[in-house]
Amino acid sequence: MNKSLITISILISSLSYAKVEVLDRIAIIVDDGVVMESQIQSTIDEVIDRYEDQNLEKPPQDILEEQVKEKLIIEELQLQMADRAGIKISDAELNLTMSRLASNNGMALEEFIQFIENNGDSYEELREQMRREMRIQRIQRGRVNSSIDITEKEFEAFLATDESLKLLEPEILVRQILVKDILLAKETIDEINGGADFGEIAKRVSISSNASTGGLMNWRKIIDMPELFEKALEKKSIGFISEPLESGSGFHILKLEDKRGEFVKFEDQWQSRHILLIPSAIRNEKETEKQLNEIRQRIIDGDDFGSLADEFSEDPGSAKQGGDLGWLGLGVLATEFENIMLETSIGNLSQVFQTEFGFHFLEVLGKRSHELTDELIKDRAYSILYARKFDEELENTLRSMRAEAFVEFKDLD
Repeated sequence: MNKSLITISILISSLSYAKVEVLDRIAIIVDDGVVMESQIQSTIDEVIDRYEDQNLEKPPQDILEEQVKEKLIIEELQLQMADRAGIKISDAELNLTMSRLASNNGMALEEFIQFIENNGDSYEELREQMRREMRIQRIQRGRVNSSIDITEKEFEAFLATDESLKLLEPEILVRQILVKDILLAKETIDEINGGADFGEIAKRVSISSNASTGGLMNWRKIIDMPELFEKALEKKSIGFISEPLESGSGFHILKLEDKRGEFVKFEDQWQSRHILLIPSAIRNEKETEKQLNEIRQRIIDGDDFGSLADEFSEDPGSAKQGGDLGWLGLGVLATEFENIMLETSIGNLSQVFQTEFGFHFLEVLGKRSHELTDELIKDRAYSILYARKFDEELENTLRSMRAEAFVEFKDLD
């Protein structure tokens, strides 16, 4: 059986407890709700099927029954809590989830429904089981999220662990030049800073074994490099040239040539500044545009852009920064603004133009390709740390909930 069909089969089997059978009995009273005998038996059958599908040894029957009962008690308590909190899942949200589930299994929704029905199960019951799970997840997030606190110190400590570095850090491609004395090292640095090709210099002066390849080292993660290199290259961008690094072999000069990995990403960014005037009841559009053209002409005549932005711009976010919007990628600013920005050469003033916010003119101060790798790594590291804390807090919350609940087991013999 392929992975997709196993996934669906597990979901289907988890529904069966919802089918009311003749002579079904209450097995457990849980606060204001109950767990039925059929739920317990259906869930036991489901768990056994999973063990058999994965060819794993099953636990003893009495232990399995106890585990299943506790699982159903915890689920019932959470659903009661969701009821009290008024948590509902709309049909629209559920439909979107079901479409995503079908897609994850490589099917269109219609195919997915047909597969369920052909398997002898009910798509409607699958929907209701998914609705239950979504309600449980929502109550879990509501109870646990407020308890999670990740301090800056804790976050930085996690980022520095070998586990984090091996999992998240990209591989880097480094060139090196190795020379015997510091004077030659400094002369080499000057030559590189003067625009000479690092690889060609390595071939000419380096005494390292990789000199013939322009000092090129193999791709590797920074944690797998000598500590001397690791400290010099940590958090550095592509193109970085180190100062001479002394070791027992001589003086090393390193260049960070490239990076690769899941989180390596670059974004084109622009730095621009603008002046914004907004039409109002006392200044209509025509008068606003005229006044802004007069301000633009003052800059052309030699007045300072920043001072005029501070005096006249009605953009509260940038006026006090001389109109400077900082470095931004595409998709952040209004479409009309970005189109003018892309058309304007660095150092030139645009014509006055209109967006939904009012009338502007802008100046592009610079363009760069900005590396987002460190930001993406931090986002992922935070997600990992958060997930671990969530699991810990959830376990504590569920234990407390279970300990405080009224639970009565009925004698079904």
